[in-house]
Amino acid sequence: MASPLYRDTAVVLRTYRLGEADRIVVLLTEHHGKVRAVAKGVRKTMSKFGARLEPMSHVRLLLATGRELDIVSQAEAVESLAPMVCDLDHMTNGMAVLEAIDQLALEREPAPHLYRMLVGVLRTIAERSGPLVVPSFYWKLLAAEGMRPQLDACVRCGEPGPFVAFDPDQGGVLCRSCRSGAPLSVEAWEVMRLILGGRLNEALALPASSATHEVAGHATRALEHHIERRLRTVAMFEHS
Repeated sequence: MASPLYRDTAVVLRTYRLGEADRIVVLLTEHHGKVRAVAKGVRKTMSKFGARLEPMSHVRLLLATGRELDIVSQAEAVESLAPMVCDLDHMTNGMAVLEAIDQLALEREPAPHLYRMLVGVLRTIAERSGPLVVPSFYWKLLAAEGMRPQLDACVRCGEPGPFVAFDPDQGGVLCRSCRSGAPLSVEAWEVMRLILGGRLNEALALPASSATHEVAGHATRALEHHIERRLRTVAMFEHS
């Protein structure tokens, strides 16, 4: 019996080789969650088919359901990949958000909100470059996963401030009496409140500063705490 076919739209999260000619692509699909599929023969030639299945590609697909891996039958680009690979900054930011989604998305578990968030942040990266695009995405991901940090009161005692530390183990900000985790400046706290308080565009327009660098560090540590592993792209923020 022929394998059932299905169509979906997806972002390519990563790829790796299979045999001499094939490639496995890991996809975040709009309706089927994270899917692993084989693109047969794409490494034999410089075909457009293979070029449409590079990481960060946004594609419409026809897939055949397989026993362990699905099979990519057709791939059509939704939008150009060119803005994402035009320079190192765009590429590293793009790969950072792909890694975060890859760690959070579950196999075959539909997560249309993650798909929409990923498409949105990739479009933002393609249009603008700023120090808080990726960190803001991390904070928004955590909030979407039910891990929104407490920013308006000390997570231990409930004091309304001032706050001097942020601790992902505790889930938010801490006052001087309860402090643990990493130091938190007033400026960084204000930026985090912009990001998670409905004023994201204001945060994204901020130039690089010690506060944006600090916010990026807190975002990375909070996401790593949630996924219980280090992010390969963390050095991008630690040394920026």
